[in-house]
Amino acid sequence: MEKPEVLLQQIPYREEDARVPEDYVVVPEPSADTLRRIMGNIDLTTLDVKDTDEKVADMCRKVNDLPVRYPEAGQVAGVCVYPVFIPVVRDTLKAKGVQIVSVSGGFPAAQTYREVKVQETELALAHGATEIDIVIPVGKILAGKINEAWEEVRAIREVIGSRGHLKVILESGVLDDPAMVHKAAVTAMAAGADFIKTSTGKVSPAARPQDMRIMAAAVRRFYEITGKKVGIKPAGGIAIAEDALLYAGIVEKELGEEWLSPRLFRIGASRLANNLLTAIYSLKQETTEKISYF
Repeated sequence: MEKPEVLLQQIPYREEDARVPEDYVVVPEPSADTLRRIMGNIDLTTLDVKDTDEKVADMCRKVNDLPVRYPEAGQVAGVCVYPVFIPVVRDTLKAKGVQIVSVSGGFPAAQTYREVKVQETELALAHGATEIDIVIPVGKILAGKINEAWEEVRAIREVIGSRGHLKVILESGVLDDPAMVHKAAVTAMAAGADFIKTSTGKVSPAARPQDMRIMAAAVRRFYEITGKKVGIKPAGGIAIAEDALLYAGIVEKELGEEWLSPRLFRIGASRLANNLLTAIYSLKQETTEKISYF
């Protein structure tokens, strides 16, 4: 876990990494196979103030039954909830290979004590979370306190250890500056992030193609220097297949097809899953009606 200023010297910001010209990615015509692959990258998410035990349990039961109800659609990668609902997911989710993802660290603003962030993460892991999504201290990044931001992320990385994966949300739309997004990405990776993620989905703008390219380029150059493969996760406002395919295309362009596996590529979404189901079964001409399963 090298300090970020060292890596920022080795991985400086480049203006060309923030450009996404029209011909940069050619989004393919959706096919059942590509849509099924995208479904397998989804962290199915509910992070609503109105969430209840029953709502979360119902979502998990639907994940369990998805391969039976809609066998052409495959399965999602994870279920993402607030920490208090981890026991519900743990006790209800039976689908093999689907990860229990919990936000932590004072989500969504990350404006609380480091000790609270660490303790919340410890509790999330103890109750069954296998992946932790936190927000980088955005204010510290904006204030130029890169080492302080790195130390906070590192403290959470250390408490997780080998018990789970850490995804660090940059809140790229709030940073709203390509050089800042790059700096946050490198800082998160230097602190031990297993994934970097665009947004919480709680503020606007959320995921944007230009931020995704900056992050993917940083991941590629980080891998070239360190040999560590860091995953990438767009989230916030990704609701239709074409948008998901655009983000997947950026990842493939910058990092190669290997990065499109759920091990290295996720999409945080709530509405996308239903729209993918609708698209898959429309292509098979089994229904022309919108599917509202989740």
